[in-house]
Amino acid sequence: MSGTFHGIWLGENAMSGETNGKPFDYVVVDLNTQYDFCDHEGQSPVANVDALLRALRRTVAWTKRNAVPVVSSVETHRCGELSDSGRALCCIDGTRGQDKIEFTLLGARIYIEVDNMLCCPIDLFGKYQQVIFRKRSDDLLLNPKADRFFSQIPTREFLILGTGLENSIRSLVLGLLARNLRVLIVEDACGFSDPATGELAIRQMVAKGARRISVDKLLKRKLPRRIRYARHFETDAPRNTRESSNGNARHSQAKQHPDAHRLPNQGDASRIPPKSGGFCGSEP
Repeated sequence: MSGTFHGIWLGENAMSGETNGKPFDYVVVDLNTQYDFCDHEGQSPVANVDALLRALRRTVAWTKRNAVPVVSSVETHRCGELSDSGRALCCIDGTRGQDKIEFTLLGARIYIEVDNMLCCPIDLFGKYQQVIFRKRSDDLLLNPKADRFFSQIPTREFLILGTGLENSIRSLVLGLLARNLRVLIVEDACGFSDPATGELAIRQMVAKGARRISVDKLLKRKLPRRIRYARHFETDAPRNTRESSNGNARHSQAKQHPDAHRLPNQGDASRIPPKSGGFCGSEP
């Protein structure tokens, strides 16, 4: 899928993940903001879905206004896949429930597939404002590409929000803190399945060194430096399928943006598209 873009992006400093030779002030980490978790009709909506959506909209607007880089995750499971407890999982490949809610998708974005390889460029924020990792477990850092990418991002602090406060968010925050990285939890922009366990999870993360902030306080912060990412004409596209390297068709996000790229496998020239993008890696 291709599209014409307009605008500019500042390349040389941004390619190293820096502006004016300095690290990013923040990198937003948006975990599992998908229809199955963020919609009342989803398979597993969070308990605070209405308040969460309001907080997410305000935070995403702040992110766009300040051109803050974003790392996102998409929970993804195969049809019939079960959890460790034997419960059927949600966010099944090819379903609407797996799609990210539309307002969390930024114009300049790229998808990174999950596999056991490390072939993920670390300079993606030079062109893309949003890097989206697929994951098949609660812990995003179990994806080797995501682990390497997080370890290489030059930022003063990670802003954490999304769903799965008791599991996905907690796992990521503790993993980042173990790597001596600074973490700021946007507490009212985090979805939980139970208020008591959600608050307990936040206290555990704060005890390990994380900080917490409300959306209201975050919105008062205006960042001094901005990267101007490319602006693209939004085009509507029907839901289509993409062919992974193991031959299994997977549905892609509805209304794909022209710059919603996927990186190709290394050494596979036949899968490198001219401008429309491919995907990074293969499915396990």
